[in-house]
Amino acid sequence: MAGHQKEKAIADEVHQNQILRELYLKELRTQKLHTQYHVNPLRKVHTIARKPMSWHDNLEEPADARFLSLIHHAAQGPRRKYPETQTESQEIGWDSEPLVNPQRDDHRLNHFRVYNDITLYKAKMWSFGEDGHHK
Repeated sequence: MAGHQKEKAIADEVHQNQILRELYLKELRTQKLHTQYHVNPLRKVHTIARKPMSWHDNLEEPADARFLSLIHHAAQGPRRKYPETQTESQEIGWDSEPLVNPQRDDHRLNHFRVYNDITLYKAKMWSFGEDGHHK
């Protein structure tokens, strides 16, 4: 019986060696040596602040007028950039100025909440939590 376990242990050792060899060969097949590196265009690049005491980083560079005009143009809203809408979605709210001048004292357009004795009483009751209000 002891000899049988010894043979099984040797078979297990051979089997383990075969598994390790297969893993090693699989790693060799799938490994790829990269020698050229580049920035991933799909990832955001975080700029690193310059060193404040470095003399060569603090040299003044001339301002590029074309670049500055492009940046300022891109920062403007769509109504300032374009004379008319560019997409269907921009049509909603493009002309946001009211058609009629809003007059606060015109009762045809403004329906303000009017309080009298009974409405003030009921509003006070609701603020105290009158039973039956939330049913």
